[in-house]
Amino acid sequence: MTNTQSFLRAACSVSLLVCVFSLATIPVAVADQEIRFDPTLPPHGGTIPGHDEDFYFYYGLDYGSQLLIHPLRMIINGGYGILQIENKENTPFKIMYGRGLRNVMDNLSDPYWSIRQAGLWDFLSREIIPISINSGQAHYWPNYMNHLLGGGMGYRMMIEYYRYHEIPKPRISASVTLFVYHLLNEVVENNDYIGPTTDPVADFLIFNPASFLLFGSDRVAHFFSRTLHMTDWSFQPAYLPDGQELYNQGQNYVVKYHLNRNGSKSIFYHWGTHAEVGLSFTRPSGRCFSFGLGLTAKNLFKVTEYTHGMDLAASGGLFYDRHNSLLASFLYAKTKDYRYRLNVYPGLIKAGFLRPGFFLALDQSNNFMGGITFGSLRHLPFGLGRRF
Repeated sequence: MTNTQSFLRAACSVSLLVCVFSLATIPVAVADQEIRFDPTLPPHGGTIPGHDEDFYFYYGLDYGSQLLIHPLRMIINGGYGILQIENKENTPFKIMYGRGLRNVMDNLSDPYWSIRQAGLWDFLSREIIPISINSGQAHYWPNYMNHLLGGGMGYRMMIEYYRYHEIPKPRISASVTLFVYHLLNEVVENNDYIGPTTDPVADFLIFNPASFLLFGSDRVAHFFSRTLHMTDWSFQPAYLPDGQELYNQGQNYVVKYHLNRNGSKSIFYHWGTHAEVGLSFTRPSGRCFSFGLGLTAKNLFKVTEYTHGMDLAASGGLFYDRHNSLLASFLYAKTKDYRYRLNVYPGLIKAGFLRPGFFLALDQSNNFMGGITFGSLRHLPFGLGRRF
């Protein structure tokens, strides 16, 4: 067994443990109503002044990754996240959206057609049943972790975002936001391909609806928020006008499971198109340092006529957050564009009303690129960048 397969087995095991442990212990966690000090939550402890409802994933904080939560930013981070891998161009204007949308809709309108091409067992074992550790077969990993858990948390977070900003019908607004995000993700990944593919079938007909049902429950949201301290640590996308490119985009998630009563030490798991496992150390003030090692997606490769797999590369990261709102991250990965990547989020550096954040990246050829985000411009879903 190769090192990649060994680590993939470990990553899949951790992912499945998160799912199984979550579903098995939700009732126990909710039943335990003893109030404990939790340094990963803001001082208001999940309630926001002026709002009657509990907020599990959106706290309205004016610093860090929480400040940048916005439906348009989620659509860009999630919809174009696949462009991070090496053999995809970072040029959104070159994507064949019409062709991709037509093929995705053809497969969704007749799912039996695409499933028949590869076979029912291939579809189940690749997309649904977690039995394979081969990177070309384990499509279930992003289905469970990114669509079921990540998409479910994002759905609930958007409900709370719309509720916080007093936008009518927050559940409908959140559903539309997540639908656009997931559809764009499938279209961008499909691009110019025409033919059967089971990836959108599993995502749209199984995992996305299941995520809405799962995180529509207050008990589930309570567990993932208060026991696993799950949150969104997405990147700060930047548009590079010179090459009409989009960089530093990606939807990321993190969970921390406390190892002691006061929450000062936790198991740390960070994932998106990658997976890093490590430890977190939290101060009573809510400031936290985390580190993790793992693997990241590098290249798509063809497995069969109808399916693709993913090459993996080593990755690792250091993270600094306050009350679970990410303030800075430094990532290493053996990929073309992001050998080293530094993200500093608004609030860590003070610069008047602009509240800037920025990123710097060094690629495998030692070329720099960077970008700046303006936290004060809440409805601008991306920053500006350039190559140096």
